[in-house]
Amino acid sequence: MRRFLTTDNMTWMDDDLADLRQRGLYRNRRPVQSAQGPRVVIQGREFVNFASNDYLNLAADPRLIRAATRAARRFGCGAGASPLVVGHLPPLGALERALARWEETEAALVFSSGFVANLAVVSSLAGAEDVIFSDALNHASLIDGCRLSRAAVQVYRHADVNHLEELLRKHGAQSRRRLIITDTVFSMDGDFAPLADLLDLAQKFDCLLVIDEAHATGVLGEHGRGLTELLLPPTNYEQRTTNNKRIIKIGTLSKAFGAQGGFVCGSRTLIDWLVNTARPYIFSTALAPTAAAAARRAIALVQEEPERRRYVLHLADFLRGQLKEAGFADSGSRCQIVPFIVGDSKTALAFSALLEEQGLLVPAIRPPSVPEGTARLRISLSAGHSEQDVISLAKALIELPARKPV
Repeated sequence: MRRFLTTDNMTWMDDDLADLRQRGLYRNRRPVQSAQGPRVVIQGREFVNFASNDYLNLAADPRLIRAATRAARRFGCGAGASPLVVGHLPPLGALERALARWEETEAALVFSSGFVANLAVVSSLAGAEDVIFSDALNHASLIDGCRLSRAAVQVYRHADVNHLEELLRKHGAQSRRRLIITDTVFSMDGDFAPLADLLDLAQKFDCLLVIDEAHATGVLGEHGRGLTELLLPPTNYEQRTTNNKRIIKIGTLSKAFGAQGGFVCGSRTLIDWLVNTARPYIFSTALAPTAAAAARRAIALVQEEPERRRYVLHLADFLRGQLKEAGFADSGSRCQIVPFIVGDSKTALAFSALLEEQGLLVPAIRPPSVPEGTARLRISLSAGHSEQDVISLAKALIELPARKPV
């Protein structure tokens, strides 16, 4: 990449874009003409949508639409200001209280997006005198939060607790604070963080454990609270509150909840700290009242309709079973995200185009979203899909290798 940008010479930009095209890394936006759902319309054509994070099929649910409409009529469409000025409108306060009740924590704080929530939490908890231990496959928002914090960062091999312990022993003692940071469900692989082992290490080395439940919220656990509920079921109130003091849990409202925004749940002290120190919170406009009202309705539906998450996880198991029977290797996925590893970016793009010809929308994921040499088709299942949708997808995937472009 060239270093200097001048107002009269921007040819370097054209050159670098051409290089992205040549390497199969150029990206376009899709002109979707319908609401999100198991089927979407693009340029007048309907596709079965395996590209969305609308895991519970709530994004276009009439009950969320009605909640957002009521909020718009009373409070308007925009928050108008930072939540510390005049942007903390009643739907936002009600949403934060609902999240805290659902997560069984003292308080919750809502941000304009999950990306912003991660930036805010990490950069507010760590500083130049601290050290962060970060999983190699963490989401970009966690990585950017680490950079913004100015803390020393040690990257441990993906889900490798032995490597993490080595780094904790070597780099942890001289720091003021230690943070272990990880996604719980990794968005490009669908595998799980070794959460129980991470908590053991956090206790052993006196660390905060910051976890991003973005792709687990609403889907995993008996009540949909995420991987913490699935892998760390509390046996009593004392254990739960102890863990909550060490675990800082971030979630999203824009995936399974079908709305918009991000959140963190924890102690009242933690929330007060973030309100007073988190620059992405202090200097950003608050979440819109329409989105807050829709998300609050979604929280109730997640509790009232557990069959949605059970069904989407069943579909994922069904798809993995179809691929296994056809001789494909286990992808390591354990949830509603199923990767189909291809390797190089151009082949992934070609395979995605072949699926589109059959009316199946499955995105090609390429570097830097995934490591070099691991380009893939990322399949996201929804509670709105049918078993027949999954059968059609499995059949098309199984036929892809024979159609690989030369």
